[in-house]
Amino acid sequence: MRILVIEDEPKVAHFIKEGLEGQKHEVDMAYDGLTGESIALQNTYNLIILDIIIPYINGIELCRRIKSQKPRVPVMMLTALGTTDDKVTGFEAGADDYLVKPFEFRELIARVNALSKRPLEASGPPNCLKSADLELDLDKKVARRGGKTIELTAKEFSLLEYFMINKGRVVSRVDIAEKVWDINFDTGTNVVDVYVNILRKKIDKEYEPKLIHTRIGMGYIFGEE
Repeated sequence: MRILVIEDEPKVAHFIKEGLEGQKHEVDMAYDGLTGESIALQNTYNLIILDIIIPYINGIELCRRIKSQKPRVPVMMLTALGTTDDKVTGFEAGADDYLVKPFEFRELIARVNALSKRPLEASGPPNCLKSADLELDLDKKVARRGGKTIELTAKEFSLLEYFMINKGRVVSRVDIAEKVWDINFDTGTNVVDVYVNILRKKIDKEYEPKLIHTRIGMGYIFGEE
């Protein structure tokens, strides 16, 4: 893969670049938001990894700008800002994943590999999934509820697709992390819960019936109740 890393701390930037190149990826570097924006929009990348606290343009604003021009390019935020509010802000800016410093390099690689894969594609499910008045067009990658288009990031779309494919079945956080993020070990983060809450705001908050339900101690179940 060709990856752009936008990170202003030289030691961290070198560590990431060296590790990714060791995995046979091609890595370009930028050390501030302004340069990062220019490089990101002028070139084609399979993944962009960016810090939030960077000079000139912060990572949140930079993510919005990149996604407005190239919505399908996966963006991973890599930052020391690790509260739930920080993560929600990052995801709402369009980030596809959010990894908090300090991190284990194997987790970074697992997430890079997950983001490099296309959204769930299987011959079994139909091209359009439906539940109540929610429709998910798998070909055009568009979600609609009540006839209204709902803007989703690539990762939000994949999570909703997984829920709809498994309609009526309780899925655990481990199931979701493995199938949607390709992570099969406990990272100690609440990324699944954060994404589910964001998805709820988009597809359930202003609509009836509610479709995403929590099963305490077990996970989530999707469908009408």
